[in-house]
Amino acid sequence: MSEIVLRTISGVLYVSIIILAMFASREWFLGLFFMMAILTVNEFVKLVRVPSIFAYLVLILAFYFIGWNEFPVQGVKLFLVLTIFVNSYLLKDLLWTNKIQIFENRKHILTYFYIIGGFVFLTLIPTINNDFSPHLIIFVFVLIWANDTFAYLIGKSFGKHKLLERISPKKTIEGFFGGMTGAIIAGLVIYFLTNQSEYMEKPLDNLWVWIVLAVIIAIFGTIGDLIQSKIKRQAGVKDSGTIMPGHGGIYDRLDSIIYASPFVYAFLLIANYVS
Repeated sequence: MSEIVLRTISGVLYVSIIILAMFASREWFLGLFFMMAILTVNEFVKLVRVPSIFAYLVLILAFYFIGWNEFPVQGVKLFLVLTIFVNSYLLKDLLWTNKIQIFENRKHILTYFYIIGGFVFLTLIPTINNDFSPHLIIFVFVLIWANDTFAYLIGKSFGKHKLLERISPKKTIEGFFGGMTGAIIAGLVIYFLTNQSEYMEKPLDNLWVWIVLAVIIAIFGTIGDLIQSKIKRQAGVKDSGTIMPGHGGIYDRLDSIIYASPFVYAFLLIANYVS
């Protein structure tokens, strides 16, 4: 079986399982992403060579108390601030250091906030208005997929200027802006197709929210992909795992949204307050 066919079949199954679980119920949604989080933590701790038992305990507690139960709002916001701070530090390491310091003295911190925090806020996005809204997380994934697809197509066809060659030689500036354009177009299509429908609760009933959300996802999704590329490069591996034939591991598939989700959640909180 050719690699393209294998990747296509694997990708279709992956997307289908995600969509079905999201619309089945909140329990199925949380269950699916909890399993994905376990697999991602497993792949991550192997990459950075850190003991994993305590990481799994933190993951279970975070999902139970923050993702499932109604954790105090101030506690969630504190966890959000800490996660964004850690992710910002990762961005600093990406841009201005030769190596991400995770391999020296911050393995546990990044596991708890970058990986586990990313999954926690991913599961909180569809409850931004307190009720479970599966369409919201679907829309976020559509923006991610639109960004990745347009970035690949534009970069392959017109890319000439490297974005960050020492980390990812194939990524180009043209591809980055092509991906952002694709995400914005997807956001506009979602807005106009669902305008005045039951899906358009606050803050999604504002056109500017979709444009800003698309830009945030394009920027931070790309950063997340670059950070994972640098971590794999330091670990000396091509893929984080082998669970998805033709694609690698779960971490390989979710690196963009794991990094971007705290920023997306923070923006939606602000947009909800403003609107």
